[in-house]
Amino acid sequence: MRIASELYTADGKLIGRYYKENRTPVEYSKIAPSVINALVATEDVRFFKHSGVDFLGVISSTISTARGDKRGASTITQQLAKNLYSTRNKKSQGFIKNVPLVRTVVYKLKEWMTALKLEGQYSKPEILTLYLNTVPFGNNTFGIKTAAKRFFNKQPAELEVQESATLIGLLKANTTYNPIRNPEKSLERRNVVLSQMQKYNYLTAAELTKYIASPLVTKEGEFEDSSNGESYLKSAVAGYIEKWCEENDYDLYEGGLKIYTTIDSKLQKYAEEAVASQMKSLQNRLQNAWGNQKPWHDSEGKEIEDFALNAAKRLPIYKFLEKRYNNNIDSIKAYLAIKKEMTVFSYDKEGEKKVNFSTIDSLEYYSKLLNTGMMTLDPFNGHIKVWVGGIDHKFFNYDHVNQAKRQAGSTFKPFAYLAALDNGKTPCDMYIDKPVKIVYDDNNKKEVWEPKNASFSFSGQEMTLRHAMARSVNSITAQITEEIGWDKVVDYAHRCGIESPLKSVPSVSLGSNDVSVFEMVRAYATFLNKGMKTDPILVQKITDKDGNVLKEFKSTPTRAISEEIAWLMMYMLRGGMEEPGGTSQALWEWDLFRKGNQIAGKTGTSSDYVDGWYMGLTKDLVTGVWVGCDERTVHFRTSETGEGSKTALPIFAKFMEKVYHDPSTGISEGPFPKPTVEITKEYKCVSPIYSIDTSDSLDADSSFIDSLEQPIEFPDTSSVEPEAGKQPDNKKPSTTDNQAIEQNQPTKSEPSKTKKQLREERRQKRLEERQE
Repeated sequence: MRIASELYTADGKLIGRYYKENRTPVEYSKIAPSVINALVATEDVRFFKHSGVDFLGVISSTISTARGDKRGASTITQQLAKNLYSTRNKKSQGFIKNVPLVRTVVYKLKEWMTALKLEGQYSKPEILTLYLNTVPFGNNTFGIKTAAKRFFNKQPAELEVQESATLIGLLKANTTYNPIRNPEKSLERRNVVLSQMQKYNYLTAAELTKYIASPLVTKEGEFEDSSNGESYLKSAVAGYIEKWCEENDYDLYEGGLKIYTTIDSKLQKYAEEAVASQMKSLQNRLQNAWGNQKPWHDSEGKEIEDFALNAAKRLPIYKFLEKRYNNNIDSIKAYLAIKKEMTVFSYDKEGEKKVNFSTIDSLEYYSKLLNTGMMTLDPFNGHIKVWVGGIDHKFFNYDHVNQAKRQAGSTFKPFAYLAALDNGKTPCDMYIDKPVKIVYDDNNKKEVWEPKNASFSFSGQEMTLRHAMARSVNSITAQITEEIGWDKVVDYAHRCGIESPLKSVPSVSLGSNDVSVFEMVRAYATFLNKGMKTDPILVQKITDKDGNVLKEFKSTPTRAISEEIAWLMMYMLRGGMEEPGGTSQALWEWDLFRKGNQIAGKTGTSSDYVDGWYMGLTKDLVTGVWVGCDERTVHFRTSETGEGSKTALPIFAKFMEKVYHDPSTGISEGPFPKPTVEITKEYKCVSPIYSIDTSDSLDADSSFIDSLEQPIEFPDTSSVEPEAGKQPDNKKPSTTDNQAIEQNQPTKSEPSKTKKQLREERRQKRLEERQE
């Protein structure tokens, strides 16, 4: 039999199936007796008396057919032979395919011979079980177990008499007697089956009257996979085990495998809820940002002409149209403008809507839709706990976790700071926010790079590396990249788990290269896992249909960076919450900081707010979130609407809030662990609280315009500024809060009390709105 393979979460929840024929076998003892009685009474009343071929039935059928009453005489065993070996599908082979009567006799003889062999090999109950497990019930539903679930949301043993009769009635014509599509005809056929059961003494006259009088009631079972067995997670798993299946000669869609993933069903549910909530809100925000204007603009802010037509040129049909209309652009445009009814994705309750769109309309509509990718990893064993590949797999097959690659923006900066720390720098080293001009060679061509901050000016302030990374200061990131070398930044990113090709140029530190959410989560996990790189795994084990383990998957960690440097990187990432103006401080709006909980993270935004990122780390998990349009020319217009802290960070926050509020997840609040090795580098430094106002913008993370938001004009200090990377003698950072730092508690460098109160008020208001 072609048996569907089943997909399970780590906690044993069935979440999907792979099949060509949607079938799950069931044992004879777990089938309701009424199903057996209905089948025998309707299909083969002499089943328990013949040996596979009912010769009396054949004679009776021949006589009836000769009198004009055409009847079949195939036994249940013969039908099983047909289902198992497709005898009738293979009848038209060789010379006899041209001789109609002869070919019919041949396939009938094949069925008889096979039926007799089956009867000699198997008992009657075994034959009935084989039959009920192979027979089709329509709607790509094979076998009694799948049919019982599909039409009545029950197990086969739970079926009542009238329900059994309905399913057996389906066998005569799957579509005609489908109880959901054709309830009236299904009811008629059910009553015929009930009458047969009474005729052959499986029911009394009173029982027949009772069951015929009962209404036809169906209850469609909820199959968590779509009819073709696809979703982001299932597609990812199929790709993950494809090589193993090929090497071990297993067919994922026929082999009856049981695949146990690393996914946590509760965490996955909370992630999907967080994504659905935030993405609907973001879509409204994007629509409001552009109003009636076309949102596709180039890097200079000019609207792109013939946007949809250029997009249509990438469609397979366009070449056909060019040939059909002899490259006449007006004719091609006319064809592409023809409106037709179609179903498109929508944030309406149903998740879709019917519209009258032309091809051009459709391309414009989908280009305006934001999408997302989200992944959560347990860095200590490599188990992927959450995988959200997009907003809706039915309409967007492209997976934004491992297939899509986008500019990482400032979420890539930690790799520059990692390279710096591992090559002599400390979190307390002081740098000045000042203009930077880097001349470099790119393919034998002299290039000049002059990165800007978010304000297009520079503060002239001196700050620690931790403070600079926390506030995502481009100019200081550029300075350490120039000192350490961009080749080293690339090297450390690859060491931690980035596998995509990275162009080694100065701007690499600001996230100018395209990477996937999968890679970024793997790389950040190296920091939390004490410098050990762990390759994420999506599948724990594979068993056969009987539960025998065929393969177990485990991740083997390898040393990428030292444990000391890894701890210091976590300390640096905590700065996003603990340093004044850190870009993660929007998290205060959610209920995330009970029991001394700590969160480390980094926001990221690519140029023109095309991509929004957030990388969030707790003591247990690493999560990566990306938000943006698949069409890169469509994006938000301002930092207030489009930065990573406004798009991706809230998804992480909503997700973790749900997780923390459910103790059954096993994920609890708490601080990060203390270092287990000696920290030789100075890190117990406190950043001063500057007088500038940062309350309006806690996330200045764009790779193009990124950093301090309310700057003072940069003064000319060229004659007095210290050598980059070295501390002036009179500006040594304070260490008065050493005890607080050692205890992993926020120091007095955290936001002022007034600002925290304001955030707490916003958080409380948000909780009250949720309760309402």
